[in-house]
Amino acid sequence: MTSRGTKYWNSGAIPLIGPEILGNIIAEVADLAIVVSETGTVLSVLVNPLHDSFRRLEHWEGKDIRTALTVESIPKFDSRVRDFLSGTRDLRPVELNHADSIGRWEFPIRYSFHRIGPDGAILMLGRDLRPIAEMQQQLVKAQMALERDYEAQREFDTRFRVLMESSSEAIVFVSVQTGRITELNHAATGLLARSREDLIGASFANEFESRRRSDLIEALASQAVADRAQPTKVQLRRTGEEITVKPTLFRAAGERLMLCRIESGQDTGQTDTLSVNLRGLFHRGPDAIVFADDAGVILSANEGFLDLIDAAHDLNVKGRSLSEYFARGSVDLKVLTENAVRSGRMRLYPTKMAGEYGSPRPVEIAVTCIEAGPSNVFAYIIRDASRVEAVRPLGTAPTEENMRSVMELVGSATLKEIVAESTNVVERMCIETAVELTMNNRVAAAEMLGLSRQSLYVKLRKYDLLSKTTE
Repeated sequence: MTSRGTKYWNSGAIPLIGPEILGNIIAEVADLAIVVSETGTVLSVLVNPLHDSFRRLEHWEGKDIRTALTVESIPKFDSRVRDFLSGTRDLRPVELNHADSIGRWEFPIRYSFHRIGPDGAILMLGRDLRPIAEMQQQLVKAQMALERDYEAQREFDTRFRVLMESSSEAIVFVSVQTGRITELNHAATGLLARSREDLIGASFANEFESRRRSDLIEALASQAVADRAQPTKVQLRRTGEEITVKPTLFRAAGERLMLCRIESGQDTGQTDTLSVNLRGLFHRGPDAIVFADDAGVILSANEGFLDLIDAAHDLNVKGRSLSEYFARGSVDLKVLTENAVRSGRMRLYPTKMAGEYGSPRPVEIAVTCIEAGPSNVFAYIIRDASRVEAVRPLGTAPTEENMRSVMELVGSATLKEIVAESTNVVERMCIETAVELTMNNRVAAAEMLGLSRQSLYVKLRKYDLLSKTTE
């Protein structure tokens, strides 16, 4: 009640409020209040004192409000003012973006339009949309992060299922706490003689004869953490077949699980042991074995090769070119790879090899070209020939017949001519050997002999070897 006994609120009307009090009320209720004329000239600006982020906007007064709007907001403002002045009812608030002339700052405001007097002034009450925009951006970022997590999870799930189904080994995942099967592959369903739908969630121990759940799970968990784990042998309930279970214990998402690899007892004695034997030969063989790609880069090497070049670890040689250890470098590598590609293999290629700190050693190399998808892999078996030469018998003494043939030259030719003839014989033999080793690759033969290509052709003509090499 007022001092006159009347009500403040009567028939939806509000009492008269002082101008200075009304401005404070508007400033408190709205984040930003602007009084504009019908043409858009700013008459007054009221800023909520709690929103110091707006700074001081009094410099808008007397200017066209369009100068403080972004380009896309000006048509929206003009359209809303036109509808407001035409008397359209139930106008929805409009969102406008304010910005300075040089683009240093920008903020969105949602305005509602109100008539405040007969002079045509329009009151625009604005609500700051930046908190809402920031919240929307956070929600969008959270949604995008969630989508990325879902994509990563789906990718890992796909990889896991492809790996499980492509494995020929029967694999079963079992929960240690419940003893129930959580996942298994197609090989396991065939071995257990039940469908996947029936096995998921079923007790793992119920698939075997005379095995309680607690006893089997405890036995498998004990074997999984033992220093020398021994496979657990059990008998299948449905087929009566004896199988072997090899458990691996791990924890995922706070739950202890076991990966059980199951091997059929019937296949144990029939397993092909070729890979096991080859692996043992590679690691413990007396000869050096190296696998390299078609560029000569070492992929793997055994201990025999490391002993040959005096390397401390295979990490010191992996990724390096095998030609670095050949006495003739890339020449030897080129001869070996080209002949292996041409005929599939090459036997007993003599050369010398040396490590970074050792002296060159004579070796004999056999190389085999192995097709590995789109590229080739070369397997080099390198034997230390210095040990073989040490036990070989010394050359036999010249026979009387050989001595007599040499002696017969004395008198009929000078010493210089005898030496020249012997040199020609040796030179011819060396050229024939180089051409034979390189499979008639004259560029490689010239590099092997330390000659230019033209010099090699001259000597081939000299000894009438051109036709022979062509054949």
